[in-house]
Amino acid sequence: MLNLFGQWHLPFVLWPLLFWSGQSVGGDMNRVLCVVIIVMLVACGALSLGLNHYRDNAITYKAQRDKNVRELKLANAAITDMQMRQRDVAALDAKYSRELADARAENETLRADVAAGRKRLRINATCPGPVREATGTARVDNATGPRLADTAERDYFTLRERLMTMHKQLEGAQEYIRTQCLK
Repeated sequence: MLNLFGQWHLPFVLWPLLFWSGQSVGGDMNRVLCVVIIVMLVACGALSLGLNHYRDNAITYKAQRDKNVRELKLANAAITDMQMRQRDVAALDAKYSRELADARAENETLRADVAAGRKRLRINATCPGPVREATGTARVDNATGPRLADTAERDYFTLRERLMTMHKQLEGAQEYIRTQCLK
């Protein structure tokens, strides 16, 4: 058998066999004792092999357990990070959705005020001078200023709403990129 230092040695229970001659008065008893010792040695060897087998299995299982614990910690950290990001994105989405809804409500209020006449839609425009007739009759100036046609006014508010929507969506996307993608 090998000892701890990798050298061969004879187990201490085999030393009596080296000195046994088998010619003594109790020779039968010595033979029985030797057989018992050999059986015990074989049993110890088998137990030692079994013990080493189970020890190796325990070491392997411990290494697998440690690896799985590390992977579980990494997975939990990833889940926690994803949950934080989801909360951040939900807050960001709520903020920009609220701002977009406020902008749409403001646009709708402005549209209603213009339609009701409480506010006027002012556009920088000039009216061409009146065409004079050759007879030189007196003319009456139109008392109202230049005004958009109803379809042009609707188109203006539609474009204004789309512009605000696009602007808020762009701000939201930029904020998302800054806070989530560039982390």
